[in-house]
Parts: sequence; C-alpha cells; structure tokens
Amino acid sequence: MSLTQFYINGQWVDPVTPETLDVINPATEEAVATISVGTSADVDKAVAAAKAAFPSYSATSVQERVELLTTIRETYKKRFDDVADAIQMEMGAPTELARGAQAMVGMGHLKAAIRSLSNHEFEFTHGQFLIRHEPIGVCGLITPWNWPVNQIAAKLAPCLAAGCTAILKPSEIAPLSAMVIAEIMHEAGVPAGVFNLVNGYGPVVGEAMSSHKDIDMMSFTGSTRGGVAVAKASAETVKRVSQELGGKSANIVLDDAAFAESVANGVHGCMNNTGQSCNAPTRMLVPASRHDEALEIARQAAAENTVGDPKAEGTVVGPLVSDLQFNKVQALIEKGIEEGATLVCGGTGKPDDMNRGYYVKPTVFGHVTNDMTIAQEEIFGPVLSIIAYDDVDNAVEIANDTVYGLAAYVSGADKDDMVSIARRLRAGQIHLNYGGGGADAPFGGYKQSGNGREKAEWGLEDYLEVKAVLGA
Repeated sequence: MSLTQFYINGQWVDPVTPETLDVINPATEEAVATISVGTSADVDKAVAAAKAAFPSYSATSVQERVELLTTIRETYKKRFDDVADAIQMEMGAPTELARGAQAMVGMGHLKAAIRSLSNHEFEFTHGQFLIRHEPIGVCGLITPWNWPVNQIAAKLAPCLAAGCTAILKPSEIAPLSAMVIAEIMHEAGVPAGVFNLVNGYGPVVGEAMSSHKDIDMMSFTGSTRGGVAVAKASAETVKRVSQELGGKSANIVLDDAAFAESVANGVHGCMNNTGQSCNAPTRMLVPASRHDEALEIARQAAAENTVGDPKAEGTVVGPLVSDLQFNKVQALIEKGIEEGATLVCGGTGKPDDMNRGYYVKPTVFGHVTNDMTIAQEEIFGPVLSIIAYDDVDNAVEIANDTVYGLAAYVSGADKDDMVSIARRLRAGQIHLNYGGGGADAPFGGYKQSGNGREKAEWGLEDYLEVKAVLGA
C-alpha cells in the first residue's frame, strides 16, 4: 500500500517536501505500506485549515454536532473490518484483540461522546453570573501505536463534540488505522478543515504542532519523555496541554480465598496486548507468606498465554510492535536477571521455533524488590514483577513508591477492603478485581503519568473554556 498523502482541508494532498517511511508488520518484519512524513510546512497548512474552519464549526448547535458524530459512528461501523485489519497489520494485535477490543473501543468512545454532548449544559446561571462553556479552538492530537484507534477516538470524539477543530498526528509506527479514520471522517461529511491528518516524526511534526502559535491546545499520549517535550514546546504560547503518559501499575493481591484466582488473572492482565498497555498491572504485590505459592500460580498462568501469529486461532500474545521495542524489552529482562530477581519463566530471546517477527517470551520475575529497574521502569512488554509485602500498609507504601500514577489494581474477595485500599492509592484509575470502566470512566494519571482526563464528560470538558458573564 502507498499512503503518501495527508488529509488537509477536506482533501488528500501531497506533502510539501517528499519523504517516505515504510510501515513494518511486526509479525513478519516486512514492509506492508509506505507513508509520507511531514514537515512544519505541512503542519502550517493543516493548522491554517483548522483555524479557518473553527468559526463556523464552533457555532454549530449541539444537535448538529450530535448528528455529525452519529454519522461518523455509523460510517465507522461500516468500516469496522478495515479498522481491525489495519490495527492487526500495523501493530500485531491477535485477531480477537484487534476486533474485540482494539477496534471496538472506537465505537464506545463515539457513543460516550454523543451521550456526554447531549447531556452537557453549555450555558447556565450561577448566582448572579452567566456561565458558558465554549470550545477552546484548534487542537493538536498526538497519539501512540499501542492502542492506536482507542487513543484517536478518545481525543477526536470529544474534540469534535466540543466544537473544536483538529490536527491529528498518529504514531509513524502504526499509522494505517488513522488513515482509515481519515477516510471515515471524509465519508461521514465532516466539514473541510474540521479534521486534518499529518503523518510524521514526533521531533518534527509533533514539535511543530506543540510550538505553533495558532494551536490552542495539545493533547498527547505517549512516553513521559515525549510528554515533557510537548509541554516545553507548548509553554512559549501558553496553550493548554493534556497528557496521558507512562505507568507502572501496582496490583495488590490480598491474602484471602480469592488469592489463586487473583494471581492468575493478574498474569493475564499483564500479558494482554503483549504487555503494551500503559495501565497494565506489571507490579504484582503478594503477601510475603504466599510469595512462592504466587510464583507457581503465575508460572502456570503465563503458560496459558499462547504466543503466535496474530492471525492464528488461539493466539493470545502477538509480537511487540518494532525491533526497537523488542531490543528494549530484551535489555530490561537481562537487567532483571542481572539485579538478582528470580526468573520464574520466559526470559531473553524469542520463543522456540519463532525466528521471524518481534516475538518475546511471556516472562515472570519473582523475589523482586521495588528498587530494581524492572520494578521502576515501564517495560512495555509481557513482563511481570512479583514483589512481597508484609502487611496492607506496606503494600500501599510499595504501590505508591513510583514516579507514575496512571492506574493501580486491588484484587481480593472483600469489596469493602478493596475500596478502603483504593482510597489510599495515588493513581487516576483503581481497578478492583480487574474491573474496567470502558469509555465512560475518566482516564488519566497522577504524578509523571500526566494531567487532564479523557473519556466521556471528563474528556469533553478538557476541550472547553469556561467564560463568566458578569451582571447578566
């Protein structure tokens, strides 16, 4: 596939300066598509289109925007298979994951945005004042490769719902699903300039967006390092910056009748999406008296995560997204062994009989201490660290002993006990027994995991300014 154009002002256009990049299928290590990578000149064109479209689009009624988002969702539904196939091709998601979660979540975010928009009060009186919520303006959206459509939809749906216009820069590693999204926007009749797409590298296109004087807000999902770069570049123009960054989520497993089930489910949660989820439960905290028992349960559960071709029936764990990610995960597994953690299963190298593709072995470490590299750094691979705690107070202390605060987990038999612990954890989402909130729960982190919140009404509010009219 040759996908060498950008979507700007309602049409597909050639880049200002031709430069291309191959998109690699991580299951085969072969190029499957060619995209163009943009420059600041392409960003200028996209921003000009979004700025010109903003006055008319921001003046549309709630009903008009509801109808537009509904049409987008209906069009997305018709192109669902194309979205799922693109995700599988670009980042190696197994079929069940690509169709059942990766692509399906886009539908959920659009539905949540429609509901939130329909219910939101954009103008109301507060005492003697009139309060208005108004769209912030032109928004730059930078999205990652690990949940490509999830993050696009989580940003784009509330952005359009709020009445803002957008420039999207998807990850250059996994841009294919974003190109399908652009086609969906066009087919749904999104007005010219309201949605624009420019592919490219973060230090070039992302930098140009973040520093652009005519972009009013940047929404970024990616590494903490990347988020810092966006924030610094955005500071000169004092634009709003919303960030969803890294994580190193603790999973406190309680000492009760649900112990074995909690440990096994925690392993599966860590290995999901080949461990490439910023909110994955990668630090499992277990009672010291049951540590060895946890290791055996985890070993058996890890063996159930079949590694293989994403298209093959029964595959649970696909490849990592790139050779760069493969090498990073290998180095961190080696570091865990070097620092004295017990290798329960997995380890370095590719699984047996898998010589092609960026596949890794589902890996579990035991006897991990929270100061080890594998307990502090985000690995972004199917690697679980099991850490012993003395009592619940010690578990909470270990869980909070991280620079991150995106998510945390508490697993056990007593809901009241879990809720009590959840109140003490410094993270933006706390999952009890691996429960999820889908597109309706606010998503975002504490500390170096970012700021702002995405999804539903919380996501909508991120794209709105608050105006007070006095003496009305």
